[in-house]
Amino acid sequence: MRYLKITIALIFVVGILLLSTGIALNSEESIQKIKNTTKVKEIDTKDMAASASMVFKEEESVSSTKNTPNNVLTEVTMKTSPSSVIIPPRVEVYDGLTLEELADKLNRNLGNDYIAGKGYLIASECLARGVDPYIAVAIMLHETGCKSSCSSLARTCNNVGGQKGSPGCNGGSYKAFATLDEGIIGFIANLEKNYFKVGLTTIDTIGPRYAEGSSWPSKIHWYVDQIKVS
Repeated sequence: MRYLKITIALIFVVGILLLSTGIALNSEESIQKIKNTTKVKEIDTKDMAASASMVFKEEESVSSTKNTPNNVLTEVTMKTSPSSVIIPPRVEVYDGLTLEELADKLNRNLGNDYIAGKGYLIASECLARGVDPYIAVAIMLHETGCKSSCSSLARTCNNVGGQKGSPGCNGGSYKAFATLDEGIIGFIANLEKNYFKVGLTTIDTIGPRYAEGSSWPSKIHWYVDQIKVS
């Protein structure tokens, strides 16, 4: 009986020891898990803090760049830089005038009648064909009378230079043109072919061949002088 009690007591003690050991082992595992979890959380927290810090720094850097006075001044300078404004060179084509200025000058002398406003066409054709535009306009004004009121030849048949040829205007000897522009171009082409290309480039050399009257050159000179001072 005595041995039985001792045996039971030993079994009881061993059971308690085993139970205590199991509890201790479970506690250590739990503690280790908690430590590992804490480390992971610490790492995540650090990573998040580092990322947030980097984002904040990048945003701060961008913001500071946008607000930097030097950059603002640079943008303004680029927008208002003189190099971005292209100024076309002045091209003088005749008598110190550009083509537009020459056309305006001729227009001021063409009157307010049938040939008014044709300065650009006359200037362009004369320069392209090597004809003096002042002389060409002077002859037109004399032959048509358009300084005040254009002749019927100019109005009816668009003949601005008193040219003869076919088709005839109303069956006559003076040439007819379909439009006013064709009449102006044909007149300047005649000056080019029959006068300026053969060396007759002045009023006095053109006169004897162009008109029968001896006073013709002086009248053309008068018109040219009017054109020059206009």
